[in-house]
Amino acid sequence: MSEPKAFAKRNLVFPVFLPSFLFSTAEFGIIPSVPATAQLLGANLATAGVITAMMMVGRLVADIPAAKLVDSLGERKAMIAASLASAFGILASLFALNLFMLGAGVFIVGASAAVFGLARLGWMTEHVPVAVRARSLSVLGGMFRAGSFAGPSIGALIIRFYSVQEVYYLPLILCAAAAIILFFAKGSEDVVKNGSSFKATYLIARREGKKLATLGVASSILSALRGTRMVGLPLLAIALNMPTEQASLYIAFAGALDFAMFYLSGQVMDRFGRSFAAVPTLVGLGLTHFLVGIAVDSNTFLLIALLMSVANGLGSGVIMVLGADMAPKDARNEFLASYRLLVDFGDAAAPNLLSALILPLGLVGAMACFGGLGLVGAGLMFRYIPRYALAPEPRN
Repeated sequence: MSEPKAFAKRNLVFPVFLPSFLFSTAEFGIIPSVPATAQLLGANLATAGVITAMMMVGRLVADIPAAKLVDSLGERKAMIAASLASAFGILASLFALNLFMLGAGVFIVGASAAVFGLARLGWMTEHVPVAVRARSLSVLGGMFRAGSFAGPSIGALIIRFYSVQEVYYLPLILCAAAAIILFFAKGSEDVVKNGSSFKATYLIARREGKKLATLGVASSILSALRGTRMVGLPLLAIALNMPTEQASLYIAFAGALDFAMFYLSGQVMDRFGRSFAAVPTLVGLGLTHFLVGIAVDSNTFLLIALLMSVANGLGSGVIMVLGADMAPKDARNEFLASYRLLVDFGDAAAPNLLSALILPLGLVGAMACFGGLGLVGAGLMFRYIPRYALAPEPRN
């Protein structure tokens, strides 16, 4: 399908793509340093884990209130505010005098990410034509993947050559840069609405309950399997007694393959429909979770990692695309806030549930449980994704 002449994805570089890459790089860039900073402040290993988890807690807590803020400010101003708030959280973490201050700073970064993510998705839903929505959102997903890879990689290098504290300076600069770019970015003006109340968000979630209970739950399952993949692979490497540097290198190879597929996913969704990306992704992730038991050495570990990346890459951006497709025009941000809460809950809960299942079932059994869950999610996607009537090819 060719693109409408009036729209070019290059127009999204400064309003969305570049700020999203900078924000994601900053958000993930502090991850290597948060546990180490917590330990420097006197935390034990468990407490350091709790402090690090405050980023996801902040995201979950802010998912619903984010709708009110985005409605009140408009999408672009909300992204600017989120970037500045994240910079403040990083600054608080940098100069933290105790664990409470560090935890509060990390919490602010997570909450800011919730606001930025909702505003970004709302802006794309409003301004990008449906005919190229999946391709555009897949590129956005690619920016997120690039940031999640670049941030920890750069952070690890800074720790290696400098110190833990120096890591915070780069994310601080990146958040400020994202805010400046958004401030000067040319694009459509924000649509400011009356700030939505918690009651209004609840009523919209209730009205759109079928969507949330079907495709929303399926998207949450997909998010959960992505989380168990990221946690399960390092645990599998430990179980196989692989050297840490070798496991990290193989996971990086797999991540590069995942990143390389992001635009293909958008092409598939725009040309053939959303189910052609969503269903194979969940089936693939489910089956590869079942296959964890065949990994007996570094070669089979790499094979599993690559297969998981292929499956995951097929669905790059699919969660955002489905959210944008389902969002009602009269209450877009309210619906997306509830939808993102479901997705983030799956991401946050899955690693903890995986850890709980490992004790009675072992790693292979625990991953297999999530494999079965992936097949359930694939069934929901197949059953409830509408069969879209593709728009006719525009004539040049």
